[in-house]
Amino acid sequence: MSRNKVQFQKGLSESGFDAAYGSEEQCHAALVAWRWPEGFECPDCGGKAHCIVKRRARKLFQCDACRKQTSVRAGTIFASSKLPLRVWFKAMYHLTQSKQGISGLELSRRLGITYNAAWKLKHKLAQVMLERNAKKRLKGNVQMDDAYLGGEREGSVGRGAEGKTPFVAAVETTDDGKPHKIILRRVKAFSKAELRKLAGAALESGAEVVSDGLNCFAAVTDAGCTHTAIVTGSGKKAVKTPAFKWVNTALGNIKAAIVGTYRAVDEKHVPRYLAEFEYRFNRRYDLVNMIPRLAVIATTTTPMPYRLLKLADFQA
Repeated sequence: MSRNKVQFQKGLSESGFDAAYGSEEQCHAALVAWRWPEGFECPDCGGKAHCIVKRRARKLFQCDACRKQTSVRAGTIFASSKLPLRVWFKAMYHLTQSKQGISGLELSRRLGITYNAAWKLKHKLAQVMLERNAKKRLKGNVQMDDAYLGGEREGSVGRGAEGKTPFVAAVETTDDGKPHKIILRRVKAFSKAELRKLAGAALESGAEVVSDGLNCFAAVTDAGCTHTAIVTGSGKKAVKTPAFKWVNTALGNIKAAIVGTYRAVDEKHVPRYLAEFEYRFNRRYDLVNMIPRLAVIATTTTPMPYRLLKLADFQA
């Protein structure tokens, strides 16, 4: 049997990471190049002519036209952080190269920083992923299913279980039936209103959606999609239904990873945890470039103060 090229790609090794981003100077230079690929541009007046002003360890760009001073971090997700850029880059490495994800506690150990600092760093990067994911849509053939995260370990299970966070998983498949992209979105409930809203934001008009017999999924037609319902019943037989092979596989992997990596997740932060898995899955074809791609988006993501970060998921 031939090896799966995606699963067996080399990715970015630790030595490769250290060679590219091992020093603060390397990280700073890379971030400058990603933020201003055509050269520095003043955020106030748009001027390009500038000089470099050093303030101890800080390197500031001063616009020749308006004299505005700014750093490569200012106005981005990296703003107001006292952590070195090399710590941020190492965190991006762990978040993008690990298929199962990484907990805040484990991240704090690997980076040598406090748990609180690691938690904030991790959730800021997850926020970048969340906002980026929101701009993507699925098209063509789409498998869709309902699922839950969290809740009490004892008591009722499945639809209607207390304390669980409902979310929708949808997988876009290729013409030859292979999984291509995924969306994982929390919903308030499995209602037609929620599915209509989700479909309008996450599906291209004309997508051909297949779901189980849950009535709310029919609402995707209001977004210009077609819908086919397949009544599967419940239990193991339903999970093995061929029409839902990839969405069921994805859900199984995601739930196993979340339980194994995090044990439990706070309901108000569920969208960010889901965003991590969605982001990695949709960019799994090129592991080496996941850090540059994430960093570029991070430079266009507005700062996220801790007071907002700790409340819940936030859409700019």
